[in-house]
Amino acid sequence: MTVELRVGTEDLLRCRFALSPLWETVAAVRTLADPRRQAYHLPWLRKVHGRLSDADLAPLIALLPSSGYTPDFLTPPPAGPLDDVTAELDRVAATPLEQVARELHDSLAGRRPVRVRPEVARRLLDDPAKALRELVALLRTCWTALLADQWPRLRDLLDNDIAVRSRQLADGGLRRLIKDLHASVHWHESTLRVAAPYRLTKSLGGQGLLLMPSAFVWPALTVVVEPPWQPTLIYPARGIADLWHQPPPRSGEALHRLIGRTRAELLLGLDDPVSTTALARQHGVSAATASAHLAALRDAGLVTSHRVSYAVLYRRTALGTALCHG
Repeated sequence: MTVELRVGTEDLLRCRFALSPLWETVAAVRTLADPRRQAYHLPWLRKVHGRLSDADLAPLIALLPSSGYTPDFLTPPPAGPLDDVTAELDRVAATPLEQVARELHDSLAGRRPVRVRPEVARRLLDDPAKALRELVALLRTCWTALLADQWPRLRDLLDNDIAVRSRQLADGGLRRLIKDLHASVHWHESTLRVAAPYRLTKSLGGQGLLLMPSAFVWPALTVVVEPPWQPTLIYPARGIADLWHQPPPRSGEALHRLIGRTRAELLLGLDDPVSTTALARQHGVSAATASAHLAALRDAGLVTSHRVSYAVLYRRTALGTALCHG
C-alpha cells in the first residue's frame, strides 16, 4: 500500500526544510521505551539511563503506541527553520481543550496495550485540561533530561543533512533529492509514492512539501498529510550511525606540516558541507578561530562556501580533497 502525493508546479516552489526539537524529543522517548530497534543509539541510551523513571514517563508512553494513533497536539508542525523547543511547547500548551479531549480519546479509548496503565489512561481522559498541563510539563522534563545537553551535536547532524539535501535540490530538483531520501519513497511522473500501512491519494494543492530530517526516526520514514501540518516527510538524517561516536583519528602529518594542524584538521573534517559553528564545536576551537582559518583555506582555493537559509556552509574543493588524500 502507498501514500501518493501529487505534486504541481506551485508545490515545487514551496518545498522547504525545517527542524523540530520537540518532535525529536518525542521520538527519543519512543527509542527509550523500545531501545532494541535502534542499536546505534546505545551510547546515548547508556548516558541517559536512570534520568527518568517508568513512572515519570507513563503518561507520555501511554500515548506513543508502536502502532495506532498518537495525538497530533504533542508535536505541532514547526513554524520555521529556527523554531526552538520553548516556542513549540508554548504551542502545545495553547491547544484547544476540545482538540486535546478528542485526540486523547482517539488514542486511548478501547486500547489496552501492555504499556498503558488503566489508571493512567483514566486520569488523562477524565480531565483534558489537567492532562494537557501534565503532558507539557513532562515534555519539558524529557527535553531537559534526554536531549538538551546533546542538542548541539544533534543540531549539527540535522543542519548538515539539510545542507546536502539542499544542494541535491538545487542540482537536480525534487526528483534528485527524493532518489536518495529513503528506500520507501519514489518519484513517478509528478507523484511522490511513499510505502505506508494504508492507502491514500492526495494533491499537495500548492502547499508544497515540508522535509524534516530526524535522528530518531530510522529505520522508518513518517509521512504527515493531515492539517495543521503542511504535507511532510520526516526522514532519517544522514550520518546517524556515527552520531554518538568520535571519528577515528585521520593521518595527515604531512598536511599538518604544510598548512598547520588546525587548518589541516578543519580541511580533513569537510567530507560533507559543514557550518562554521559545527566545525568549531567538532574541533574544540572558537567560532571566530574556525572562521579565520576557513577564510584562509577559501582564499587558497582549498574550500568553497555557500549560504543555505541562515547558515554559511563550507566544503572542500577538488584541490582540497587532493591534498587531504596525499
